[in-house]
Amino acid sequence: MKHAAFAGCIVAALAACQPVVPDGPDLSSCGANALQGLVGQPASVLETMKFGQQTRIIRPDTAVTMDYRVDRLNIEIDRTERISRVHCS
Repeated sequence: MKHAAFAGCIVAALAACQPVVPDGPDLSSCGANALQGLVGQPASVLETMKFGQQTRIIRPDTAVTMDYRVDRLNIEIDRTERISRVHCS
């Protein structure tokens, strides 16, 4: 019985360490909603753009932190050098 109670405490403690991420994507907090037209465009279009908030350009095999920031704009580039996703995190 003591082992089951101890295991339950461990599970509860680990669950408390998980980052809180909203249920659905909020594309307005970082301006991603206005940039959805970039999806499918060549990555080269980003060379002439300036962003007013913190922005990450994420290419395949790029290491990124797992911290969640609602104000950070993420632009994902696929292996064909096309923009595949624009989102906040």
